[in-house]
Amino acid sequence: MDNLEAQTYETFEKDTVKYAQYKKAVHAALLDRVPEEKASTTITVLMVVGAGRGPLVRASLQAAEESGRKLRVYAVEKNPNAVVTLHSLIKLEGWEGIVTVVSSDMRQWVAPEKADILVSELLGSFGDNELSPECLDGAQRFLKEDGISIPSSYTSFIEPITASRLYNDVKSHKDIAHFETAYVVKLHSIARLAPPQPVFTFTHPNFSPKRDNRRYKKLLFELPADTGSALVHGFAGYFDATLYKDIHLGIEPSTATPNMFSWFAIFFPLRKPIYLPAGSVLDVHFWRCIGATKVWYEWSVTSPSVSPIHNCGGRSYWVGL
Repeated sequence: MDNLEAQTYETFEKDTVKYAQYKKAVHAALLDRVPEEKASTTITVLMVVGAGRGPLVRASLQAAEESGRKLRVYAVEKNPNAVVTLHSLIKLEGWEGIVTVVSSDMRQWVAPEKADILVSELLGSFGDNELSPECLDGAQRFLKEDGISIPSSYTSFIEPITASRLYNDVKSHKDIAHFETAYVVKLHSIARLAPPQPVFTFTHPNFSPKRDNRRYKKLLFELPADTGSALVHGFAGYFDATLYKDIHLGIEPSTATPNMFSWFAIFFPLRKPIYLPAGSVLDVHFWRCIGATKVWYEWSVTSPSVSPIHNCGGRSYWVGL
């Protein structure tokens, strides 16, 4: 798992809409967690896992101030460059005595106390494609049994698309590996052939003794009769996340958070375009697979024609654990 570059942090930090949603979520969680009569005497322990250069820490402290609640914050971050920024922020913002910076991978850190609230921004364009389930499963050992995770759940979505330009860009590499790789892209000049459908959902915290982040889903997409026939070049992927109760953020087109730019869609190509006659049904299969050192997706079509299973065994595209 690699560290982010400074430019990436800067881009994320400019997404004020995203952090406004997080602030709302922490605000609501604090009001639920601490009744008004205990507000002046109760200190809520909040941990930001993957704190980066501090935007979630700042949003959480603003939520505490606006709700009249007290916080003790642990900012856990493994990137040494971001840790330097966090230490300087403590002095600059006057966070001494409130925020403790922890220079560690959340998977190895031994916390001195349990948290009431665990806050993270580990989501990728497909929700779980940047190992949020694995990271948060590891981090939930910091959380009290009745503790709150923000986000509390997230779901990936896909829809079949006609995208000849994208397809030709992938084809130009003249190898199978590029057809078995998912691409984060800003979608232009595509045709959406059927409404997006949910694929995989993850909920946090997950204290199930049989916790397993492998997934399989079969999806049936019906091409509307008035669409006519179409070519499917692949699938556009999105996510929607519930931060806390009714506060959400996401990029699934029908519920997308307005003016948020931290994520583009993800594109899963097909090695050969699938011809879809008007009014026909597309059978799609998606797997989320886990090995000893990596996580990967596999995908295939079984109707109206059969495609190969793409990315078998994570041979072309994976995320390292």
